[in-house]
Amino acid sequence: MTEQTHPHDSDAESLDQIEAYCVRCRKQVEVLDPEPVWTSRGQPGTRGTCPECGTTVFRMGRTPGHDRLQAPPPVRVEDVPKLVANRGHKRAQPATYVNAGNTDVDFGGRLAKELDSAGVHTWFDSEHATDKVAWAGGVHPALRDCVQMVVIWSQSAAQSESVQEAWTFFKAAHKRIALVVLDSTPIPDELRRSPRFDFSTNYKAPFRQLLETLGNWQR
Repeated sequence: MTEQTHPHDSDAESLDQIEAYCVRCRKQVEVLDPEPVWTSRGQPGTRGTCPECGTTVFRMGRTPGHDRLQAPPPVRVEDVPKLVANRGHKRAQPATYVNAGNTDVDFGGRLAKELDSAGVHTWFDSEHATDKVAWAGGVHPALRDCVQMVVIWSQSAAQSESVQEAWTFFKAAHKRIALVVLDSTPIPDELRRSPRFDFSTNYKAPFRQLLETLGNWQR
């Protein structure tokens, strides 16, 4: 790929301006407010806006701005997709996003693994390594790819900006959310209508109920 420059570097005035194709204006334009971003496959690109119509524009390629950032690992939500029968044909089962705060990572990993083993395909970022990455699509790729979410609700989740950003995106996209409750932390009004499963004192019974709900949603 041809290496591009990035105007946000300290020597911005000496760098060439980045151009990208605007689909609305149907021509190459100079990118306004360019930002180094990454695709879901971990490839570098630049996102910004068209100075004439305000449309978001994007161009693949590395810039000096990427040199200051750590490249994220590729995000593959469907690495090992569950195959489910559909009228005689097999299709990949959409994934369930498991959303947990930093101190609930071990619990989240266990829950995701057991849901996956029980037939509900899950996606879970156990390392939280990609929380602050500037993604090409504006949000974590898994949030776009997954069709439903399990929010592991606790004091840790309530204090986590990334947890809130994730479930807020799902709410705005009208995707289904289920709550796995670990303690008595108050639940936000926006999530009160979501089905909740109390794991604070028991695991097996609420797990079966959660599994049934998620399975019904995916049918």
